[in-house]
Amino acid sequence: MPLSREKIAATAIRLADAHGLDGLSLRKIAKELGVGPMRLYDYVTNRSELLDLMVDVVYARIADVGQHSEWRSTVLTIAQATREAALEHEWFADLLGGRPHLGPHALAVGEANAAALSEAPGVRGIDDLQRALGALNAFIIGAVRREVTERRTARSTGTDEAAFQASRGPYLTRMLKTGRYPTIARLVIDGAHLNAEETFNHNLALVLDGITSRPRA
Repeated sequence: MPLSREKIAATAIRLADAHGLDGLSLRKIAKELGVGPMRLYDYVTNRSELLDLMVDVVYARIADVGQHSEWRSTVLTIAQATREAALEHEWFADLLGGRPHLGPHALAVGEANAAALSEAPGVRGIDDLQRALGALNAFIIGAVRREVTERRTARSTGTDEAAFQASRGPYLTRMLKTGRYPTIARLVIDGAHLNAEETFNHNLALVLDGITSRPRA
């Protein structure tokens, strides 16, 4: 049976989508492909290389969103595509913010982001660009990982997110009645249940507004 790195990565992604990274191994991939495990070592040397390969496949799809003539549109599109990829492949969120992603497609996405941000007002040199990229990536990684974690928690309890939050109601009510947490009480009582996508886009815009707050000299 002909094998390739692409076929191995596609099978690994399918298994990880279904069972998470904890359920992924070269032995299980080999079984899915109908070959002996040793056959895979001609294409990937270990699990870490396999994960790198899987990650770069996802980055290839992010890179496909393309670039725009205006820097902000490029950054927004890439960020939104990253969120969508993480929601489709939740294991991808687990690998964001870990070891550097240096595959060709990951580098292409990084280059597109860096090139776009270098055109932003307020980014005057390499130091500004490093800080801007750091702030942007920290937001995306944190927002995406939190959203994926909340989805997993809701699934593990057999409820949707709103029902899961409602199940904490009695405990929160007791704690808030103590009067020690007035601002949290306002958030819980008066705050709306925000749409995750709208919140992501809103907060992303705030980050970009901060990056552009200093006009070019």
